Amino acid sequence: MFLFTLLRALRPRQWLKNFALFAPIVLTGQLFNPFLFTLTCKAFIAFCLLSSANYLFNDVLDRAKDRKHPFKRFRPIASGKISIPLALLCSGTLVIAGIMLSLTVNTSFFFMSLLFILLAFTYTLFLKHMAVVDILTIALAYFLRVYAGEAATGYHLSIWISLAVFSLSLFLAIGKRRAELTLIQNYAGTNPKDTRATLGHYSERLLDTYTAMFANSTWITYAFYTFLEKPPQSKWAYRVFLDDLFPADRKWLMATIPIVLYGIMRYMQLIYEGKGESPEQILTSDIPLISTIVVWDIFVIGVIYGIGG
Repeated sequence: MFLFTLLRALRPRQWLKNFALFAPIVLTGQLFNPFLFTLTCKAFIAFCLLSSANYLFNDVLDRAKDRKHPFKRFRPIASGKISIPLALLCSGTLVIAGIMLSLTVNTSFFFMSLLFILLAFTYTLFLKHMAVVDILTIALAYFLRVYAGEAATGYHLSIWISLAVFSLSLFLAIGKRRAELTLIQNYAGTNPKDTRATLGHYSERLLDTYTAMFANSTWITYAFYTFLEKPPQSKWAYRVFLDDLFPADRKWLMATIPIVLYGIMRYMQLIYEGKGESPEQILTSDIPLISTIVVWDIFVIGVIYGIGG
């Protein structure tokens, strides 16, 4: 029972964010390269350790505010199921383990890992108390995961997909704040400022404007990526009998634009309904959105590794 409680404190659901490290090898046609896949898996584990270290540290600092939150009060540290000394000990151990593992990947990834954990702890200590800066920091943490994948493998994404990733990062970060504000306002007697200081500086109208702005930039930059970039070529592409039916020089990824549009629209619907306080909670609980992500993955892998471009 204690181990299960400790696992809950590590927030394994949040590890979904770290799958962003696989984006470089997937989108450059290197997913089935055994060496690069192994490096990315090690990088993924390292970032999971570092992420959980920060979640423990954050929950120790926020335990008083979390007890006023309708859901966060059940977290292991806020509820007193895990002591503060133990949480800090586990956090320090995970930082050391994550950094040591990053050293086995390569030097570039090691420095990206240091930057990531420094950003995470700085956010926990200072930046999350600053309106707008908190959103930009969350988005930067999402973005760093993708570039950590680049650092681990040496394969780089195009500028258009990089812009799409950054726009998506901002969209998810703002959606997190919008859903949290909606959720808190639905509970009588709960003041948003009591659970997160920056919520008092965000109005619904302001967050709606931010959300619309980066929802648009996400799908537009993704569309530019599919229209303007040379189709990725993979030596693992299975092209037998496909040359006549699916010419490799066509930009078949354009067919995924409607899928991306639906995913954005569905996510916006959910955050406005207050269905989830965090992107990973929404992504693991909403069947239509899960299905959308699965379909997009199948299409992208099918285009890059099946059709071949």
